Amino acid sequence: MPPPLEGIKVLDLSRVLAAPMATMLLADLGADVVKVESLAGDDTRNWQPPSAPMKAGDDVPLPNESPESAYFLSVNRNKRSMSINFKAEKGLQILHRLVEQSDVLVENYIPGKLDKIGLGYEQCNALNPRLIYASITGYGQSGPFARAAGYDVVTEAEAGLMHITGEPNGPPCKVGVAVTDVATGLYAHGAILAALLSRQRTGRGVWIDCNLLETQIAGLANIASNYLIAGQVAGRHGTAHPSIVPYQVFPCQDGYLMIGAGNDQQFRLFCEKVLDRPDLPVDARFSTNSSRVAHREELVALITSTMKQHDRLYWTEKLNGLGVPFGPINDIQQTFDHPQVKARGLVVEVDHPRAGPIKLVGPAVCYNGSRMEVKRPPPYLGQHTGEILNELGYSDDEIESLMEQRIIG
Repeated sequence: MPPPLEGIKVLDLSRVLAAPMATMLLADLGADVVKVESLAGDDTRNWQPPSAPMKAGDDVPLPNESPESAYFLSVNRNKRSMSINFKAEKGLQILHRLVEQSDVLVENYIPGKLDKIGLGYEQCNALNPRLIYASITGYGQSGPFARAAGYDVVTEAEAGLMHITGEPNGPPCKVGVAVTDVATGLYAHGAILAALLSRQRTGRGVWIDCNLLETQIAGLANIASNYLIAGQVAGRHGTAHPSIVPYQVFPCQDGYLMIGAGNDQQFRLFCEKVLDRPDLPVDARFSTNSSRVAHREELVALITSTMKQHDRLYWTEKLNGLGVPFGPINDIQQTFDHPQVKARGLVVEVDHPRAGPIKLVGPAVCYNGSRMEVKRPPPYLGQHTGEILNELGYSDDEIESLMEQRIIG
């Protein structure tokens, strides 16, 4: 499939994770994403270690030379970077030219901040009525918390996720990756695609209001529904499921396995073919899922004592092909060594101008059997400033003058 967003220009005024995730997904689909950074750069450029090693063999240091942080590299592939002093009048003039020529603008500033420097929605809409203006914030554009800064871990706490994460008798726990940020980026990406379709019909742009709080509450899925429909407030269950047993992690001699026997047939197979305990499915305490939930502690203790007798390989060989959902608890190295990950070619290698060859996780979706191409490595700060200004009509002399005045970097 040809990249569907070829010819779409995205002005990316975002930093950190949620919004850069959205713009990276647009770039993967072929959009020309111009990431405009302050002269200091996206905050995550300095979130290191870890970072990619500098490319060996460069005799002359490059401008702004510093190691490329692994964090920044994770969400900025396929983009171009320019750095501008946002507060300078000449810098604002450059941004206004970009607004006039862009299809989409993505920003994640506190509501009202960009209005003060001439880049708010109404100001940009006046310059370009076809512009799709996507604002990604912590709490949305209205309400008593609208002007509060948004942070993934705080939203995990406020929006209920942390309350249901962790062991039953332990403290609340955050998820190991910033899932609220990632989910918000996915929501924003989908909303921008919808707005582009809307513009085809109406000829007008759209102001998108996307935020962490509402994304995370929407992501509570059945947990939210259980409360809204039945008044049931969820608690922490560790890796277990509140309504299905056995559906959790079990210890083996050398690690852990996730077992998900979601129905009576799977439970029977698990007991007879794996545990060699054909007595369990006919025991009245365990014969149906509802009875297993009622006698959860007894059943989990029986399964645990059996599985601790052998290592993971023993159990995985017995489970393979049986039809009972299972999976080992892999560390990150084991994840990338997974034969399915390798067979699918999820990891891609690109040549970064400063770091040399680097590995990235590629786009997660295939179209007609192929992934969208990673054509550009994540850019170093200001890598494409001159190139983009040339496209806007600035001469080389004007660009050099702007550089000397520290309008651009």
